[in-house]
Amino acid sequence: MDTFPFELVSPEKLLISEDVEHVVVPGMEGEFGVLAHHAPLMSTLKPGVVRVYKTDGGEPRRLFVRGGFADVNPRGLTILADEAVPMEEFDVAKLDVAIRDAEEDVADATDEAGKVKAQAQLDQLRELRSALF
Repeated sequence: MDTFPFELVSPEKLLISEDVEHVVVPGMEGEFGVLAHHAPLMSTLKPGVVRVYKTDGGEPRRLFVRGGFADVNPRGLTILADEAVPMEEFDVAKLDVAIRDAEEDVADATDEAGKVKAQAQLDQLRELRSALF
């Protein structure tokens, strides 16, 4: 299979910059896979796990991302993540704190728009929690 350049960047650092065979991305409208020669696409990300497959056929590298953007273009795929953590370093306790904070945000929302936004964030975090463990 063909490979393509992939970069995953967080505000803190460049986590991945290499040629890969396949990447599965947690897009806001659902997960999508990217292979070489993919049509151009820009997507926002929801909290979830990016799975990176290299040509060796081994297990995918898994990284948690908490929002951001994915840009597929003729040069490859770039993910600009709000936060990105390799799953082997992922802290479940931090996720549980984020869920509790989101629950408080829902309870504290003073208008309908704020409540809807807070509820959407809470739903995404709960979905991530149930998908991971």
